Amino acid sequence: MKYALRNGIIVNPDDSQDKFLEKLYTTTIGRIIVKILINPFVSNIGGWFMSSFFSIPLISSFIANNNIDMSQYEKKEYRSYNDFFTRKILPEKRPIDMNKSHLISPCDSKLTVYDINKDSILTIKNTSYSLHSLLRDKKLALKYQGGKALVFRLTVDDYHRYIYIDDGYKSHNRSIEGVYHTVNPVANDVYPIYKENHREYSIIRTDNFGDVLQMEVGALMVGRITNLHQKKKVIRGEEKGFFEFGGSTIVVLLEKDKAVIDKDIVDNTRLGIETRVLCGQKIGTRGTYGKT
Repeated sequence: MKYALRNGIIVNPDDSQDKFLEKLYTTTIGRIIVKILINPFVSNIGGWFMSSFFSIPLISSFIANNNIDMSQYEKKEYRSYNDFFTRKILPEKRPIDMNKSHLISPCDSKLTVYDINKDSILTIKNTSYSLHSLLRDKKLALKYQGGKALVFRLTVDDYHRYIYIDDGYKSHNRSIEGVYHTVNPVANDVYPIYKENHREYSIIRTDNFGDVLQMEVGALMVGRITNLHQKKKVIRGEEKGFFEFGGSTIVVLLEKDKAVIDKDIVDNTRLGIETRVLCGQKIGTRGTYGKT
């Protein structure tokens, strides 16, 4: 699936993974394999393997196949594939925009932005949801009517740690159980990913952007979503948590008029193109600068 860089360059990545998943989800044999893979027992075995030393040989080929620049990351000897997958980036490689009026990205990802309208159906990667079905909380869904939904899609070559986007106070974590599924867009032609996936969210009462809801969504073969904190005061740029192996997604909900999303991201979304963003990078401005 193509995406745009912040300088406007359009990237058409290798679509071999998309083609593989299309066969997996749209053929009879493929769907049989999927039913096996989403079995909790099988998923747990996969998670165990990725966290064991048996998975270490996979690391070098993954780095080569995905052209990962390891000079950006802390040097260490990895104990497993998941240890590698959750590697930490050097702080200077992901500077945090500390301007309080700037909305920043919580992660490296491909971003799309959507309006949340009253009684509307939110479409995320060709799958339709009411906000109520996404959150399983009607009252909370009403709170974000008229606001924005930001969908950050992480792929396997992305940095899989994520941060708090502003200073504030974080609520407890609410976990919604589900069946692990891939978040690759091709999968949505057959299975609605958010109804199938385990997800976890909290609300951050921020200093500059109102009550921000941040939801982490796990995917096929992801051992777990690891959020590091329960209720606490949080700091802009502080690490919030990380995903283990697999593609993953973060959804951020903003209340009405609390932020104005950068024009290039909005324009790209209208054209059906994702925007490549980096952890800590500006993606919008505080709502006092105008209405969303």
